[in-house]
Amino acid sequence: MDNPPIELPGLEVVLDKLVHHYDPERYPVETPHAFIYFLTIRNQSDRAVQLLGRKWVIEHDNGDTVVVEGDKIVGHTPLLAPGEKFSYNSFHIAGTNCRAKGSFHGLDEFENRVFVKIPPFSMKIPL
Repeated sequence: MDNPPIELPGLEVVLDKLVHHYDPERYPVETPHAFIYFLTIRNQSDRAVQLLGRKWVIEHDNGDTVVVEGDKIVGHTPLLAPGEKFSYNSFHIAGTNCRAKGSFHGLDEFENRVFVKIPPFSMKIPL
């Protein structure tokens, strides 16, 4: 039987930067706000880790919740040796303030299923 995934000590996610962009001509009228987030995943554990996918949960102030799960992280499955990091950026479009949380998952060098939580962060529309 498969062992449940473990939260690997030393594997961490940091929100480096969050940028708000308003463009009602580019995005749908109901979701004209883009929040571009820059993340770094650091492997400070004692083993190599390959990240294979992600799960995001985004809760909007209007009560809507969006769950995004899938393979890869922006098209990559980074292999991180101890001390290495992987940085990327992506975005979410919204019509209301929202909060994001989630996790990245993968395998360590011993084929154990592992995950790391994405620290929750808020995406607030400037007044």
